[in-house]
Amino acid sequence: MSDRFLQGRNAWVTGGATGMGRAIALALAEAGAGVAIGSLAEDGKLPDAAYAVRPSLQEIETAAGEIRAFGVECFAAGLDVRDDASVESFFRNATAALGPIDILVNAAGVSAQEEMIGHRDATWSSVIDINLNGCYRTIRRCFPGMVERRWVRIVNIASTAAEVGYPRYSAYCASKSALLGLTRCVALEGAEHGVSCNAINPGSVGTGMMRLGSLRRMEQDGQGSTVEQNFAHVADAMPQKRLISVEEIAGLALFLCRDEAFGITSESLNVSGGASW
Repeated sequence: MSDRFLQGRNAWVTGGATGMGRAIALALAEAGAGVAIGSLAEDGKLPDAAYAVRPSLQEIETAAGEIRAFGVECFAAGLDVRDDASVESFFRNATAALGPIDILVNAAGVSAQEEMIGHRDATWSSVIDINLNGCYRTIRRCFPGMVERRWVRIVNIASTAAEVGYPRYSAYCASKSALLGLTRCVALEGAEHGVSCNAINPGSVGTGMMRLGSLRRMEQDGQGSTVEQNFAHVADAMPQKRLISVEEIAGLALFLCRDEAFGITSESLNVSGGASW
């Protein structure tokens, strides 16, 4: 068993049933934290141009079982961060099951690929609402109690897209760039109250979300005839000639929860193998 330095702490990981969120939730559980995970379930609707991994309720429960295998409590349920009532209900039920939230990881996310000419309002609104407003909604619920308890870690999963632009990704880039602004403001408001707030900017990570994006790029650009070929194309363009793993993102998120990392706040930390996108 690894260092259980989070024994007695509780974490909430949005998007915690799949991809980077799942890896982070497992890392927190292994370190001893109770974990609440919520993801947009498979029946959650998205505009045609937007895409996200939407697990079944059974897949959410399977992820919860993996978390409980570390000997910690887990609360798991569907969660739509676009819906204020859904966020409120999840927050109330999670804190009733686990206790106060000490660690908040906003990993729920959506992407879209649409050119600005002809960009649909529904696509724009959904990406901004999940990637930015969803983080605002969870932070707003947790922040008052966090300030009172004076030991808090907030980690927002942004993207290297927060710092660059890329054709057809205007909504995604805008949402992640704005998330960095939210991160900095929360960090400064919480600084004297034991709160740290940082953003992690992953590059190309081999997740289900990237797989969905690859299918779109294959349709639009012909980058390979299979997802695996597209993954290889992306990896070859990276300085380290590889994709980032979900465990690398989880490792940094876990480190930011250590007491020794409290001085790291208001930062956006790239994990991209040297790539800018």
